[in-house]
Amino acid sequence: MEQGVAGRPRPGREIDLYSTPGGTQAVGSPVRRTILAALRERDHTFEELVVLAGRAKSTISVHLQDLTAVNLIESRPDPEDSRRKIFSLTGDLVASVSPEERVADDLAAYAGMYRPGSGDPFAFYRLALRTIRVALMQEGVLLDPLLTRSGEWLGEELYLAVADSDTGTFCVNIARFWEEHRLGKIEIAGTEPLVLLVYDCFECIDLPVTGKPACAFDSGILRALFSRHYNRPVEVVETRCYSMGFDHCRFEITIDR
Repeated sequence: MEQGVAGRPRPGREIDLYSTPGGTQAVGSPVRRTILAALRERDHTFEELVVLAGRAKSTISVHLQDLTAVNLIESRPDPEDSRRKIFSLTGDLVASVSPEERVADDLAAYAGMYRPGSGDPFAFYRLALRTIRVALMQEGVLLDPLLTRSGEWLGEELYLAVADSDTGTFCVNIARFWEEHRLGKIEIAGTEPLVLLVYDCFECIDLPVTGKPACAFDSGILRALFSRHYNRPVEVVETRCYSMGFDHCRFEITIDR
């Protein structure tokens, strides 16, 4: 398995960071990144991975052996054909490092946003988190997978504080919690599918405009909350964001079929 090295990634080189039972693994090989991306979606047979990666069977076999050796994937016999193996992911994607995703922004401007005596006890902590995130974005480090999982963990703990069997009341409770904790102002913009608009979003309002949604943490919280509410997995898709140039964030929430 390729090991991470200190310093910035080489031009054009993307690296995915995975957590495994044995520690963190850096994956830079395009073939291995393709294999792992496919396994993040669902389990696959060897033959399916060969087709998806577009490489020779012998090449894929070597990559699968190496990924298995570092506990990133595991295999089991196919119940319909014991001669075949089904591969699954055992590690979790934590972050990605991409030279193409670096953001040029003035960190000093973020530090200058803080105003002592503003009356907002959370202002400095929000500023600190934004500054850290911008610093990572400058290096091309994308933490969306980790932020989403962190949001899901928090959402699980938060659920009982906002729970209600009526969906409308449930959304009102979430909006009240957001305002009370100065996380933003939530409005219901639609019901089929459920659409939430967030103004003054704490996660992204001061982030640089990149053209891409940036609220992975919020998305994780909402996914956990509404999965508990509906007692079924839901999909949360952010279609508008301050980092996309809008004056609000927009989330569509749909029940997985």
